[in-house]
Amino acid sequence: MSGIAGAVEALLLMATEPVPAGDLAEAVDAPVAQVEECLADLAAFYDETGRGFELRRVGGGWRYYTREEHADVIGRWLLEGQRGTLSQAALETLAVVAYLQPISRGRVSAVRGVNVDGVMRTLATRDLIEEVGRDEETGARLFGTTTYFLERMGLVSLDQLPPLAPHLPDASALEAELAGLAGHGSDEPLPLEVSGETDAADQQDHDTEEAE
Repeated sequence: MSGIAGAVEALLLMATEPVPAGDLAEAVDAPVAQVEECLADLAAFYDETGRGFELRRVGGGWRYYTREEHADVIGRWLLEGQRGTLSQAALETLAVVAYLQPISRGRVSAVRGVNVDGVMRTLATRDLIEEVGRDEETGARLFGTTTYFLERMGLVSLDQLPPLAPHLPDASALEAELAGLAGHGSDEPLPLEVSGETDAADQQDHDTEEAE
């Protein structure tokens, strides 16, 4: 198998949408033809060895998917509690997104004072938040809640959310604080001197949320 196979696998494991072969070729500094051959070899290898996942070419790119024959066990696993509970860190992050949307991950981190990358991925996986656009100035991805969130909360629209004032600082003060951190409006994690120390509960959440 090609010497670039490991690097290609690592990139695909991080992908949240199909990745074109050209993008992978640029990342691993290899010809597109070599990457295409590597992808085909990987897909065949996974099929031959009976892995629980497969590598598919869809939507002009490549991405990992679980195999169809395992759909039942995955469905049971999700229904038996995986979508039923959220950690305290996830609930707090979801509240920030709900009230301040559209909002970037960097700004959510600023409000919570900790890195929220892992928690945001969990909320997106559970269809509670989704990408809704890009910030015109920074290009950062902006997130908002989904219709599934409204369904789970028993709401018709976001207008029915309880008043925010009793729970958070004055809205104008909060916006001023966020404006001061505009330089961290991108998807890059906040440095520790800005985000503060990550508490033990949130650190565990960040490290293990995707296993929940």
